[in-house]
Amino acid sequence: MAKLNVGDKAPAFSLLDQDGKKVSLSDFKGKKLLLYFYPKADTPGCTKQSCSVRDASKELKKLGAAALGISPDEPPKQKKFDDKYSLGFPLLSDADNKVAKAYGAWGEKSMYGKKYEGIIRSSFVIDEQGKILQASYKVKPLDTVPNAKEVLA
Repeated sequence: MAKLNVGDKAPAFSLLDQDGKKVSLSDFKGKKLLLYFYPKADTPGCTKQSCSVRDASKELKKLGAAALGISPDEPPKQKKFDDKYSLGFPLLSDADNKVAKAYGAWGEKSMYGKKYEGIIRSSFVIDEQGKILQASYKVKPLDTVPNAKEVLA
């Protein structure tokens, strides 16, 4: 998958959130956005990453940014994840991985020597005009927010 770079136009998307509501990139025109991709709801790394975004939500808002998480999980699983950790921001279902592929957040991974295709934990900061301000691939769960704050501040 081609990776996005600073200055690239963020690929458009419309996906369902945990409440079955359609959320589109265009909904955030005129706002900054922290968009992150995570492999699977309610797993240790994804929980750390999502809870760190939740914990920074007031700070992100002060910096003029909204947050969105995207994983291949279906909306009911996203809903359980949101309810369990009171995340309070949209978690989008990209079951066919089309959006992850468009952002370069899908590719070859390996675990215990076995290679497979999957979500590459990634985060992006998108500006008010829909351009990439920051693209972080293979981001550590707890680096998502500090990396974003660096370019938002």
